[in-house]
Amino acid sequence: MHVLRLISISKFKTKLAQAKAAFQKSIYLQLLVIPGLIYFFIFHYIPMYGVIIAFKNYSLRAGIFGSKWVGLLNFQRFFSNPNFYQLLENTFKLSIYGLIFGFAPPIILAIMLNETYNIRYRKLVQTVSYLPHFVSTVAIAGIVIMILSPKGGMINNLLGVSGIKPIYFMSKPQWFRTIFIASGIWQNTGFNAIIYVASLSSVDPQIYEAATIDGASRLRKIWHISIPCIQNTIIILLILSIGGIMNVNTEKVLLLQNPLTYETSDVIGTYVYRRGLVLMEYSYGAAVGLFNSIINIILLNSANYLSRRFTESSLW
Repeated sequence: MHVLRLISISKFKTKLAQAKAAFQKSIYLQLLVIPGLIYFFIFHYIPMYGVIIAFKNYSLRAGIFGSKWVGLLNFQRFFSNPNFYQLLENTFKLSIYGLIFGFAPPIILAIMLNETYNIRYRKLVQTVSYLPHFVSTVAIAGIVIMILSPKGGMINNLLGVSGIKPIYFMSKPQWFRTIFIASGIWQNTGFNAIIYVASLSSVDPQIYEAATIDGASRLRKIWHISIPCIQNTIIILLILSIGGIMNVNTEKVLLLQNPLTYETSDVIGTYVYRRGLVLMEYSYGAAVGLFNSIINIILLNSANYLSRRFTESSLW
């Protein structure tokens, strides 16, 4: 036993020495990480103690720790709410439709840019496609409303030329999801393509040259070289997107929705805003938000597990 203990102590010292040597070797890189760790600790981890108000009847006067403990009552109120399933359905549909129709365009744009040999034209397309991402959500919503306006809106003017009566798009529940997703694709496709463009730029040009010599067409090179080279990036970003399915752009929904479109536009985020901030039901709002986060965690872990099982890529 004494010998085994000495061996284990020796192994521990060896590993400790190796870890110390590795740390000293990359000490400057470790120092660069420290500000980021401090930021996340102060602004993301310390405030997490406030989540306990989801299990309390929070009062501003009593404070977090002085408020009465009510357990799962706030969660029960939400689950028994008549609008619970509608909120869940609207949130899932907006996110899943956005993922289905909005995930591929950045990949397609990146491949098209990678296949463009005219540098000036490529830079122009990149700049034009990136710009909408840097426009504020309020301005984007304003542009969408102006374009779809029944009086003077570009879309209704074109319909008028064809003899079609103006359509009040913003007051039709059946049009909300299409408007929200289409405007999101326009706003984010260029910016989301950046990481794919960076991945494609790291592909060895000699691989394309060898494929050209072998007689491969451009489509063949895209299918057998470009896409496989960015496959890991696609899978990682897909996992992250699935993990954020419940995080619909609440600000944009609030700007585009109105009481006439609540049937399809009212999501968990807007419900939390109304109940938690407008009506000042802080505990109830925190409970709904916590439920939202738990669903996201479950989806993220499930997507990562399936990716690790069926592919070679995963977050952990």
